[in-house]
Amino acid sequence: MDGAMMSETSFTPDAAHQRAFRDALGRFATGVTVITTRTSDGPLAITANSFSALSLDPALVMWAPGRFSRRFDAFAEAAHFAIHVLAEDQLPLAQHFAANGGDFDLPGVNEGAGGVPLLSGCLARFECLREAVYPGGDHAIVVGRVTQVTTRAGAGLSFFAGHYGAVDAGLR
Repeated sequence: MDGAMMSETSFTPDAAHQRAFRDALGRFATGVTVITTRTSDGPLAITANSFSALSLDPALVMWAPGRFSRRFDAFAEAAHFAIHVLAEDQLPLAQHFAANGGDFDLPGVNEGAGGVPLLSGCLARFECLREAVYPGGDHAIVVGRVTQVTTRAGAGLSFFAGHYGAVDAGLR
């Protein structure tokens, strides 16, 4: 079907259209990550899809925790954190940390700089030092300086229109 012939809907992203705005944002497919850090209470993780590359030189990445999350302060204040890009077979890991960010009773968890938990089997892992934190509406924008990268081949876990899937670019 010709894209010009499809029905379109327009709206102003205001309080009355929050659900529609969220749905529109969901039409952009993203990867799925788990971000980990170490707090004074122990290790902590959160599942997020708000991750992006920022700069090659210096090596910077960013992500955006929601201020509404009980885990927000810990991640906005973390000096060290790791971003784990999940593989297509790691949906249970994404769901695990979405529900319980403090449960690290899992196989293959190691410790990185600053005591940050490092998860195994991910497509990519970016170990970071906090570079900056900026306000971003109901989120904060956390910029990390990447100090170590670990990768492996495989298909990625994706999130699109409220559903999980796989992204396979032939990098198996």
